[in-house]
This record gives sequence, structure tokens and C-alpha cells, in this order.
Amino acid sequence: MRRLYNKFLKRWKDIILAVIAIILLAPLLMLIAVSIKLDSKGPVLFKQQRVGADKALFTIFKFRTMCVDTPKDMPTHLLTSPDAHITRIGRFLRKTSLDELPQLFNIFEGSMSIIGPRPALYNQADLIEKRDEVGANDLKPGLSGLAQVMGRDTLSIEDKAKLDGLYSQNVSFGTDIKLIFNTVQKIIKRDGIQEGAS
Repeated sequence: MRRLYNKFLKRWKDIILAVIAIILLAPLLMLIAVSIKLDSKGPVLFKQQRVGADKALFTIFKFRTMCVDTPKDMPTHLLTSPDAHITRIGRFLRKTSLDELPQLFNIFEGSMSIIGPRPALYNQADLIEKRDEVGANDLKPGLSGLAQVMGRDTLSIEDKAKLDGLYSQNVSFGTDIKLIFNTVQKIIKRDGIQEGAS
């Protein structure tokens, strides 16, 4: 059953849930887009190359939360002064994780899944290498995942990779549903969000 889920059902679940979410959240998506345009100069969407399944690169979509002159390919938690780059509306979007909503379109078109390892930047060689060791790079990256609900930005590279590997060995419908509900709880509590280098 797990093999069937991984090969077919997980993808169909992703499509159905992504379509439902896009339809229900359409007014919110439009409101956020307008707010970004009114708040600062630049595009509504932030696009970036990330590592997908089998380490193939894909373009991830996010709502832009930073000024256009921010270093593009550096993880936010490594910026020495992230507050200097984050826009006013961006601060709210990041705290509520609403900046991640455009990834619903990544999920719909097939480069991402609802649950999986968070997509690494192409230059995060340490994380990519650790995920190779545990087989996590074989999976589609997720909007959320086990590492997200277990600590998110506060976890070390090693711990993130271990949790991603643990998920890769236990992918199932029940696990995914549980992680979806856990993600909602974490977002409401705003757990694990860290801006800037620690």
C-alpha cells in the first residue's frame, strides 16, 4: 500500500488539495499581491532556483518579502541583518508563513509536494550532501515536512537531514495527513521561525 501511495496516490492527493486551496484562497492571494505592490517597488513574486527530486533544479515561487537589492541566493537565516532587507508587509507574511502560498502552484505543476523535505538552495552543498546519505534527495521537496514541524530554522543541518531521511523511510497517507495538521498548528504558534544568523 505504501508503494502504491508513493507512486500514484500521493501525487493525486497533492493535485486535489492544491486546487482546492488555490480556489479557496484566491481572494487572499490577490489581496497579498496588491499589498506587496503598494508596499514596495519590485515584483509580487520571488523566484529562485531550488533543488528538487533527484537533485534536479526547479524554480520555486514565493511572495516577495524583501527589497529587490537583497542577496538572492543566501538563506535568510544566514543574513547578518535580515530586518534591513525585509519589507513591512514582508515581515507579516514571513511570520504567518503566507509568503509560501505561491508554492501551491509548484505543487499543482508537479515540482513540489505538499509534504516532503523543504527544497534546498542549489548552493547549500552541506545539506544536499547530508540528504544524499539518507536518501531524502529522491523525494519531491515539500511545502512542509517533518523537519519543519520539528524545529524549522532552529535545527542544525545534520538534524534537518536526519528528519528528512526518517520521513523518506516512512512516507504514507497517514504520515502526510498528520504532518499537514501539525504544520497548521506550528504556523498558528509561529514556532521555529528564525530570521538572521544565530
